[in-house]
Amino acid sequence: MDKFLIRGGRQLKGKVSISGAKNSALPCMAAALLTPETVILHNVPYVRDLITQRRLLEDLGATVLTPELRTHKINAANVNVFEAPYHLVKTMRASVLVLGPLLARFGKAKVSLPGGCAIGLRPIDLHLKAFEAMGASIEIEAGNVVAEAPKGRLKGAEIYFEKVTVTGTENVMMAATLAEGKTVLLNAAREPEVSDLAELLNKMGARIKGAGTEKIEIEGVEGLSGAEHTIIPDRIETGTYIVAAAITGGEVEITNCQPKHLEAVISKLKETGVQIEELNPSTLFVKCDVENLRSKDVITEPYPCFPTDMQAQFMALMTQANGISKITETIFENRFIHAAELNRLGAKIEINGKTAIVYGKTKLSGAPVIASDLRASASLVIAALCASGETLIDRVYHIDRGYENVVNKLRSLGADIERITTSSVNFVEEAKIT
Repeated sequence: MDKFLIRGGRQLKGKVSISGAKNSALPCMAAALLTPETVILHNVPYVRDLITQRRLLEDLGATVLTPELRTHKINAANVNVFEAPYHLVKTMRASVLVLGPLLARFGKAKVSLPGGCAIGLRPIDLHLKAFEAMGASIEIEAGNVVAEAPKGRLKGAEIYFEKVTVTGTENVMMAATLAEGKTVLLNAAREPEVSDLAELLNKMGARIKGAGTEKIEIEGVEGLSGAEHTIIPDRIETGTYIVAAAITGGEVEITNCQPKHLEAVISKLKETGVQIEELNPSTLFVKCDVENLRSKDVITEPYPCFPTDMQAQFMALMTQANGISKITETIFENRFIHAAELNRLGAKIEINGKTAIVYGKTKLSGAPVIASDLRASASLVIAALCASGETLIDRVYHIDRGYENVVNKLRSLGADIERITTSSVNFVEEAKIT
């Protein structure tokens, strides 16, 4: 397994550009299954999850071309397989996003149950209840969801999500575009990635209103066409680089971002003493005096509140703040695994149920640590950047899932980081080859 070797203690200075949002590109790629015409997506990041999604689409019979860097041309005219197998779903839960499009366009789909993951159980029962409300028959056979639409077409329905679900909202919204009649989604996810998907779908001829609010209305159409769309910048990558700049006492300009998608995070970070200036609608300037960082409490909640995907990075920052902070996780039950690894670096963090108590300021020193999930990986990198000595981070394939070119981006800012590669072909080269 590849590892990162980081020699900490360097201030980050310079300029970094944000890549496209992984969590927007994944459903947008799945949406291409809704039409036999070509869908062109720009600003698609080269990360492991997108490579997995591409392979899944190709396994289904779609053609995926990359005529230029970060552009995907997807044509699903010849799709003849309607199954997402376990070997792909187990590596990327977002594979379930093909369920709605396949069911809507072809009237049938078979998708392996994703099961749990390191940060907790994330069942798809809300997806399935919605599809049943739209008339689909749902059976669980040998660990697979087998879905079929009556007479080949779903019917519009009013659907209330008992719990806010991003992938559920996206999956059902895609399915509803080709359903007969009107579908109303209540308590829908409001994330920018949901709105970005809706924008693509409307370009394809869908009739969607209210994306970005708790109520989304979809008027079903007979068919969708091709479209061209640019993926929004990754708000979590943006937040990660803000924190990385702050914890090193750096001065960093972050370009190609959308600060409006990160208002809760920016507001909270400003409360801690991080200076964040919006130079223009797509550029931020970050500066921080680490000695004067203040501890602040935070509670993770669905958008537009503080995101669970920034919790681990914020925890790393709080190890260097003056005072005691409480971080409460309300989204996933096991998302404090990184705390033990941060403690190995010298942090003092106690876990009490859904709350982590971080005692600052502590001196961090390099040590071998292990990443447990995507955002945990980011928190360990952030902590290592300010730790004295060398930190060796194992299982960095987690960070490869969602951060494009992270080593070179950090190096461009002055970080002393290198990738220790244990395989002859890494995932970026593999992406170019395939």
